[in-house]
Amino acid sequence: MANQVEFSKSYKLLNSLKDGGEGKQEDLDMILSNYKNGVNAKSFLEELGQNFFCIGVQELFKYANTTDLQLIGQLTKENWEALAEENKGELPPHLANKMISYAKENQLSTTLSAKWKSPKREVEKHVMPMARYITEGIIDVLE
Repeated sequence: MANQVEFSKSYKLLNSLKDGGEGKQEDLDMILSNYKNGVNAKSFLEELGQNFFCIGVQELFKYANTTDLQLIGQLTKENWEALAEENKGELPPHLANKMISYAKENQLSTTLSAKWKSPKREVEKHVMPMARYITEGIIDVLE
């Protein structure tokens, strides 16, 4: 796939919310809604990333037991260790595994392949790298 996908605007929004940005939660809710439905995606790769971004943010909230990104941003190393124990694993592999599981359970490769008229194997080869890419972006916001 020659086209690059990038989610810097979405990560900047997450970072703003983490840093206490006022009135931005509605923006995040809108992005998550659009991404969940593949609105404005220009390729299967972008739609895959959008789906994974949604899953990643939702799983971050579940993992941390809060939707307050400012509170999540204030978690200490000890808090993260306790959450890792409670969730039976550290956050990065947890997020990536949830994305990959979602793709398998929902036959995302088949759906995106048909929608974008791309070979299924082409979509499948991007699942794991995209899960890593989105996970790294979310983790970067938290650091």
